[in-house]
Amino acid sequence: MSQTGSVRPWYRRMTARRPDEPHRSATPLELFFDLCFVVAVAQAAAGLHHDVAEGRVGHAVGGYLMVFFAIWWAWMNVTWFASAYDTDDDVYRITTLVEIAGALILAAGVPRAFEVGDFTTITYGYVVMRLAAVTHWIRAAAGDPGHRAAAVRYAVGVAVVQLGWILRLHLPDGWRVGSFVVLVLAELLVPAVAERPGMTPWHPRHIVERYGLFTLIVLGEVVLATSVAVQTGVDAGQRSLWSLAAAGAVIVFALWWLYFDRPVEVSTRLRRALFWGYGHYLIFASVAAVGAGLAVRVDHERHQAHLSGVGSAYAIAVPVAVYLLTLWALHVRRQQRGPARAAYPIVAALALLTPLGPVPAHLLAGLLFVLVAVTVVARRRSTSSTAGHVRR
Repeated sequence: MSQTGSVRPWYRRMTARRPDEPHRSATPLELFFDLCFVVAVAQAAAGLHHDVAEGRVGHAVGGYLMVFFAIWWAWMNVTWFASAYDTDDDVYRITTLVEIAGALILAAGVPRAFEVGDFTTITYGYVVMRLAAVTHWIRAAAGDPGHRAAAVRYAVGVAVVQLGWILRLHLPDGWRVGSFVVLVLAELLVPAVAERPGMTPWHPRHIVERYGLFTLIVLGEVVLATSVAVQTGVDAGQRSLWSLAAAGAVIVFALWWLYFDRPVEVSTRLRRALFWGYGHYLIFASVAAVGAGLAVRVDHERHQAHLSGVGSAYAIAVPVAVYLLTLWALHVRRQQRGPARAAYPIVAALALLTPLGPVPAHLLAGLLFVLVAVTVVARRRSTSSTAGHVRR
């Protein structure tokens, strides 16, 4: 059949998609990609849970932040690239499946990273994902002359930093943390430098949807971790854990409500877009950590945690406080006015006091319930005020 026939070629020229394309939504490949990342998120949360329950809090937090960065950064870069250049041809699909394979390799290395501090497998999986991303950017440079400078900078920058991650495996143990921080900064600088010649044509509404979907994934991990922990305790005859499960459910529901209370918008200005996109690292990491914290609290109730009651309560309160402050900085601070705007930092501060109370998880659930109520009232007043101005 001729090239102008109805059969689609096995590849197509990678041209930019329109940033104002109507009805732009997540594709089945993107949803499959997210689903495979569930494994990595679950492994990271499980590692945090077990280390904190054993009393190795410093080791747990450090390892978790490092592991979660690899998960989040790889996911984020695939997401933003797909928003601008998803051609959905065979080459694009195969390259994305290679990135998924890298995510599974990364997930397989998470337990060893927590247990003995060996990041070799995680690094290999991460580099597989990122080098596949280089293939994407090379195709974009060839197919989109208008954004070629940005695509070339991405391809070169990502490739150079991956060489750094490989070399890091051969450094002395004393250099591992410092080299990690340097390479993280290098990763974060690549988009900031690459986008300056002209921002790639990512789709704002599509990006918001993708971030919302990943938020749902980490919330799902909280539900799963809490459910499994409570089930284990109930099977052992501790019916009192049902009360903790109810408090955990209110916490999860409140976290969901607060994130999705109002339509989210992301600015197309580079600095604000980077702030919004990078800030979600704390959103995703803190939500997954809430699930680990609830599991730690269950372990404490079952007398299986090498951690005090106050310490196990802080395992929930700290990530909740981080979540509220980050959500306030990214969404609420710009969208709300009046008392509701200050409610998030206030509740975050009060959340850090709940571990000193008699039933910390229940107190935290009550605080979040009040914050949801304040948010709902503020939204309704804002809607009524807007409707009144329109009628005039």
